[in-house]
Amino acid sequence: MTSEPDPKQEYREAYDAWQKQLAGVHDLLLNGNRIPPEQIKGLLNREARAKERYDAARRRLLGIDG
Repeated sequence: MTSEPDPKQEYREAYDAWQKQLAGVHDLLLNGNRIPPEQIKGLLNREARAKERYDAARRRLLGIDG
């Protein structure tokens, strides 16, 4: 028996994951925290993927996925 994922829970998890990644970007850009240059690309890619996941979860929650 497989159950459909709960759109509200999926949204909450995606939002939390995106906010965590976004905080790292803000630490770098706004707070002046330093990380090695080779890690910046990974940081930005993780934030972008988390944002895409959040956007998809939001669309599913709103019923406009497509």
